[in-house]
Parts: sequence; C-alpha cells; structure tokens
Amino acid sequence: MKYKAILFDFDGTLADTLPICFYSFQKVFATYDQRTLSDQDIVAMFGPSEVGIIQQNLRCKDRVHEAIDDYYLHYEREHDRLVSGNQEILELINLIHYKGISTGIVTGKARRSYDISVKHLFPDDLFKVSITGDDVVDPKPHPEGIIKAMKLLGCSPQETLFVGDSQADIEAGVRAKVKTVGVNWLDNSHSSEFLIKPDYQFSSISDFISELIEK
Repeated sequence: MKYKAILFDFDGTLADTLPICFYSFQKVFATYDQRTLSDQDIVAMFGPSEVGIIQQNLRCKDRVHEAIDDYYLHYEREHDRLVSGNQEILELINLIHYKGISTGIVTGKARRSYDISVKHLFPDDLFKVSITGDDVVDPKPHPEGIIKAMKLLGCSPQETLFVGDSQADIEAGVRAKVKTVGVNWLDNSHSSEFLIKPDYQFSSISDFISELIEK
C-alpha cells in the first residue's frame, strides 16, 4: 500500500446520513417557509454546509438563526432512528489504521452536525483530521478542504487517496491532484455514475479493501 493517508467524504461515503439530512431540512422549510421539499429539491441545494443551505434558501430571512437551531434539534433528536451504524465501515477504518495509514475527513457538513454524527456512529473517533464546511472558504468541488487536510497530515498529493460518493468529491480530488475513489456502497449515495471518471470505483467495501488496502 503506497498511500500514507486516506481522506474520506462523510455523508453517503462513511455514513448513511442522507435520510436525517433530508428529514431535518424538510421539517425546517415546512415550518418556516410552508414549503414541501422533495429529497431531490434538497439535493439541488447541496454544496454549502447546512447553515449555508438555510441561509441561502430560506425565504423567511428574519428567522434564519431560529431555523438553523431547529435543524440541529431535529438532526440530533432523530439521528438514532434514521441513521444506522455500519459495521463494515467501522472495520474498514480500523483496518486502515492497523496498516499504519492515517485517515481524515473532508466534508461539506457543518462542524455541529459532523460532531453529532461522529458521536453516534464513531464513538472511538479514529480520524486524525476533520475538515468541515465551517473550516473552508470554498466548498467542494474546490480542493481547499483536501489541501488543508493533507497539510495537517504532512502528506503530499502522491501519498494521498480521496474517497467520495459525489461528482463534487471526485472533481475536488482531481483538482487537488490526488488519486480519487468513487463509491456507492451505502444505501443512500449521491452518484451511481461519475461524469468525471475517478481513478477507482467500487460498489462494495470488500472490493475496496482487496484492491487498495491489502495489496
């Protein structure tokens, strides 16, 4: 294994959190804008963190801060009901650490929701660095987050692999000059096909392990 660091996107890659994101946004927009949004309506808003999505898209501008607080209230309260832990993912992260490879997160999630999900899904947080949407000026597909994570880990692009489930993930990896992995191994992922071709593509964790970790 030639990589010193493997960076992961979070939502749809390591955690099947899209259902709780959809639910929380739908509750907020129904409450404050009286708007019924489909999952695809919300996907179309993706890019900024949750805070940015609400700030940019909520029509009831005088209640933005209240709406943001409500989003996190729903996100925390319903997390265990809507998001299941994944034993294969936990075993993957532990195997990577056993191999002496550093792991990190580069996500568009805000720090507040990221911390909630990590607490519920990865209580023994093994990620050496985490770059959230709050930590960058430019979200993916801009490479800023990946570049920041590499700098913190002391790794070059040639030593780094970036794993994600969306077009923006793959583009960000390409722009950061790292090898990219497109995945759709969870029930809810952003992309089943990638317009920008990743260096590797997997629909199962076991194939990822056999091709990139055990070699």
